[in-house]
Amino acid sequence: MKDVVFGQIYPVNSPVHRADARAKFIIMIVYIVTVIFARSFMQFAVIAAALLTVVLMSRVPPLKVLSSLKAIIVLAVVTFVFTVLLNKGAGAEAEAFYVGFGPFCICRTGLMTGGLVLCRIVLLVLGPTVVTLTTTPVDMADAIEFLLSPLKLIKVPVHAFGMIMSIALRMIPTLFEETQRVMNAQKARGACFDHGNVFKRIAALVPVLIPLFISAFKRSADLSDAMESRCYNGGKGKTRMKVLRFRVSDIAAMLFSAALLFFILVCVYNWWGWSWVSVMAMGAA
Repeated sequence: MKDVVFGQIYPVNSPVHRADARAKFIIMIVYIVTVIFARSFMQFAVIAAALLTVVLMSRVPPLKVLSSLKAIIVLAVVTFVFTVLLNKGAGAEAEAFYVGFGPFCICRTGLMTGGLVLCRIVLLVLGPTVVTLTTTPVDMADAIEFLLSPLKLIKVPVHAFGMIMSIALRMIPTLFEETQRVMNAQKARGACFDHGNVFKRIAALVPVLIPLFISAFKRSADLSDAMESRCYNGGKGKTRMKVLRFRVSDIAAMLFSAALLFFILVCVYNWWGWSWVSVMAMGAA
């Protein structure tokens, strides 16, 4: 659990850390859309190169970013295996490599599709990880509140959503530490969490979950009392110690992310070919 990076920030001074949180959220959304639209290993390589550039600029150790993959390694492997086994491609006659056994098979098309799905999952995890490692929970809450501000027109409590997100991100490392503390206390009393089948391991976690839930509710009650004692009344008349401002570098980064999305769309839908055909047709006319 100490390797979980979600909700934690790597405190260094870098251009990515100093960037506006709103710009980072917008870039993250564009990045996710770009990864979803990518269809080839070459396109994923271009996206990965752009992501690696951002990681190097952030001065966050690459291994720290890669450690976020531990949380989804099982999902990624299972997805890859099932994609390979269930994708029969064009058949044994049309495939350069084909091994069939029962309802399953391993072929070139299945391996290619499974590799693309695996690349997409990995990139979808690494991108948001860089954002969480370079943005404080307060800045995240302010960015979410700003991006959702149009919903205020329909009476949506945007400030409450931002506050909930901020508190949740702050509590994630605390809950992990509390879980480790409870597990160590249970191990000192003879509990075993590493042996037996899956059902026995799940049953062994019950003595951990009960005190963890009690501790979480107690922390929430203490937090609400502290907010009420300080006369917290929501977003009315709220001021910010750090005012969010878009800088030239933030706008340039957003334009670069949009250009990367446009490049991927051009490659996927072959817009270059369409534009060339239209130019030729106009010339002939």
